[in-house]
Amino acid sequence: MLNDADFADDTKDAGDMGAGHTVTALYEIVPVGAPVDALIPKPSNLRYQTPREVASGGTSNEMLFVKLRYKEPDGSASKLMSRAVMDAVTSKTSDFAFASAVAEFGLLLRDSKYKSGASYESIRELAAASIGDDPDGLRREFVSLVDKASKLRDRRAVR
Repeated sequence: MLNDADFADDTKDAGDMGAGHTVTALYEIVPVGAPVDALIPKPSNLRYQTPREVASGGTSNEMLFVKLRYKEPDGSASKLMSRAVMDAVTSKTSDFAFASAVAEFGLLLRDSKYKSGASYESIRELAAASIGDDPDGLRREFVSLVDKASKLRDRRAVR
């Protein structure tokens, strides 16, 4: 886990990935006014600590702000990239949907207090609907794993 103060320190490594790789990050959005879990560490310089009004007098539709640092393949100093993400998501990709199913499965397996209404059935439905292009069969294998975990749960419930 990288300390907030080390985010801009090029001598610290965290979350490295090579050129040409992709990653999907899932974040829980905590709406303004919702209770915040005391166990979640609070980073410094939070962008949304106090709601800001936009020039028109309304509130912004900015949902989150992402900051990341990267180095050019032959560079030695990192560069900061930051982007606001607006609350205008209208569709999700099959990759995002599948990653969501995997994350939900992890929460359910660990019996996480954050699992909310997660169920094997909802995980299976989301994963099966997002198999998409699966040349190695890994997504289909995941759906099979969810089915097996569900059957094991059912067996334990009978005992």
